[in-house]
Amino acid sequence: MNEKPLTSLSGYVLLLAAIVCLVSSTAVAWANLNVFVAALLFLTAVVLFIGITVINPNEAVVCTFFGDYVGTMKQNGLRWVNPLYSKKKISLRARNLNGQTIKVNDKMGNPIEIAAVVVWQVSDTAKALFDVDNYQTFVQIQSEAAVRFLTSSHAYDNMEDEHETVTLRDNTGQINKFLEQELDERLSQAGVRVMEARISHLAYAPEIAGAMLQRQQATAVVSARKQIVEGAVGMVEMALARLAEKDVVQLDEERKAAMVSNLLVVLCGEKSVSPVVNAGTLYN
Repeated sequence: MNEKPLTSLSGYVLLLAAIVCLVSSTAVAWANLNVFVAALLFLTAVVLFIGITVINPNEAVVCTFFGDYVGTMKQNGLRWVNPLYSKKKISLRARNLNGQTIKVNDKMGNPIEIAAVVVWQVSDTAKALFDVDNYQTFVQIQSEAAVRFLTSSHAYDNMEDEHETVTLRDNTGQINKFLEQELDERLSQAGVRVMEARISHLAYAPEIAGAMLQRQQATAVVSARKQIVEGAVGMVEMALARLAEKDVVQLDEERKAAMVSNLLVVLCGEKSVSPVVNAGTLYN
């Protein structure tokens, strides 16, 4: 079922006509001129009053006639339609859905906690009211289902899967786009348009948070040590090349190995090194 517009009349003129009919019926009845005319004027006034409805900005009125969908009025102000129509108001304003934090296993099976914020609004009033039972509950349940599907389709980070190009932690922009597309597909049948969707909370579950923190710390230490060793090796190579270039001292292979060992200890050590003066030679 698709939304179709319903043409309505201006309610101001008919409100004035209803007031005139009501006053006239009162006057006729008070003067005892004609009871039938007074009743007819009063009935006309009641019918005109029933057909009048107020439509606020960003609000729509869905009309049905004995179970048949007639159309949707979106003109703001005081409007008038057939008084036999059943009318139901529905808001067209943007709404926020602050999803609850849920625990889901990611692509690698790690339990994580995740939550999302969704900004949505009704775009098709007919689908929202007649294609689903309760469109607000539908949005809430489908949003949680979309978050669960998105989480199970991607890894938390690259530590578990080095070949993963899009992760929940490192690619928030793309993850938000994927979430928005998934929600659009799920909520379009309810006449709901997703304006924005973002991950608001993302963390490891408490039972593995400590172990994952230790793993991240170990990875950071290994990465730092790797850079330190690479830099130290480059500095040793540069020192040996400069000594040979300047012909400062002639070193055989054993002395070079001793020099390389000392330099690596100095450059790679975590604490400051205390120099030791050797008064003899390498061989004595």
